[in-house]
Parts: sequence; structure tokens; C-alpha cells
Amino acid sequence: MARVMDTGGANPTSAEELREAVLKLRWHHTMDLGHGIVTPGGDATLEKLATLGLPASLVGRTVLDIGAWDGFFSFEAERRGASRVVALDHFCWLQSEGHPSKAGFELARRALRSSVEDVTLDVLELSAERLGLFDVVLFLGVLYHVRHPLLALERVYSVTSDLLILETEVARLGTRRPMMVFLPEDELGGDPTNWWTPNQAAVVAMLKDVGFRDVRVAASRRPAVSAARGVRRLARAIGGRDRAPVTTAQADRIVVHARR
Repeated sequence: MARVMDTGGANPTSAEELREAVLKLRWHHTMDLGHGIVTPGGDATLEKLATLGLPASLVGRTVLDIGAWDGFFSFEAERRGASRVVALDHFCWLQSEGHPSKAGFELARRALRSSVEDVTLDVLELSAERLGLFDVVLFLGVLYHVRHPLLALERVYSVTSDLLILETEVARLGTRRPMMVFLPEDELGGDPTNWWTPNQAAVVAMLKDVGFRDVRVAASRRPAVSAARGVRRLARAIGGRDRAPVTTAQADRIVVHARR
């Protein structure tokens, strides 16, 4: 019987027990816990990692992963040699219905024998006084979930000493001017926790406004569906003539690198 961890108590101590524990939880990230055990997450985790431009070596650097969820990107930063990694989440770790909870992160950390720290804190409560400064900050798939996006980016800026890697959903609104769509209900993907869909220009402009000097779009991905159809549906939803949800498959996603 293969031993995978030595945590004592009721924690899994074999590959078979780990596999059973994994199957009891809901997962967002797909990650390899070793011994052929991969978490059944619904997110295209490895595909997202490939687009981020995360430095191959993080040796000697500190990393903050905001919206860590199951912790894949936190553990990946540790694997790349980061001297300190802090995984931070709030909404997903404090609730138990509708989304995977913190239990997945905790199980993965034990299975991987990881030293990643965890902090349960809302992004709007971030400050250097509470957490310190980080060389690299990951803000992946979070921006459109916050009610006050510009304030959130101010808080993110306050703890970033060098590089922010931001990944977010954006809308094609037919203009180069910075604009955002407010989604008070569940217009985006049927998810009421989605509040805003900015366009690319808005994301770049907000990052510059809060203080980042060097801001560039490092990667973008367009959906497989017709771009024109996506724009039409979003426009109808904005105008109130079509209450059908604007699904995530009909919006772009971008990766932005911002430096202080």
C-alpha cells in the first residue's frame, strides 16, 4: 500500500484513502496529487497555466495567489521555487454550497506536503500592513466577481512590489474606450456572483489608474463561437430586450502583466 502522506489522525495515509477523499469533494482545479490521483476539476487548469506567462523560475521570490480556490497556482508557484507562497481566498473558502470549498485546498496541501500558507481574507481588505509585499501577485479569474473592481485593484496594487499577473473575462463592446457592463443579476453564465464585464481597454486603464506603470496584454483567447453572435447577445442583454444569460463561452479572456 503506497504511502502518500504522514499527517496522523483521520487524514488519508495511503493512495487508496487519498483517492476516496478526493472523490468526496467538489473541485474547481484539475491537479495531480501523485500516485495517479488527479482531482476532477471542471476548470481548464493546465490550459490556463500555459497562457499566464508565469516565470519558469520563482526561486527567491514571494508569491500571493488571490482567489486561490483549490490552490493549483499556489502549489505551482511553490514548485517553481518561490521562497514564500500565500494562498488567499474568501468567498469560496467560507461557503459550502454551489462551489468547491477550502477542503480541497487543505487536502491537496497535505497530499503534496506543501508549505503554502493560507489566509482567509476578502480582496477589499488587502493591505501591505496585514500581509506584506509580494514580488509576484496572481489575480486570476477574480476581477469580474468583485462588486468594486477599481477599489479591488487598488488593494492588489498595495501588496504588489513588482509583477501582477491578472487573468479575467472581458467583453467585446465595439469601442476602444474603456467601458464596463454592470451585471446585477445572473446575466453572465447564469452566475449571480459575476458583477462586471469590462472590455480590454477598461482593464488596462484601471491598472494604470491605480498606479501600475508598465501594463501589457500578454495573452488573449477568443471563444469558439461566433464573435458577432456573442456581441449581439451581450448588446441585447444590456438593452434589456433579451434576458437569456450571456454565457462565459461568448466572452474573451485576457492575461495582463502589470509592473510597478
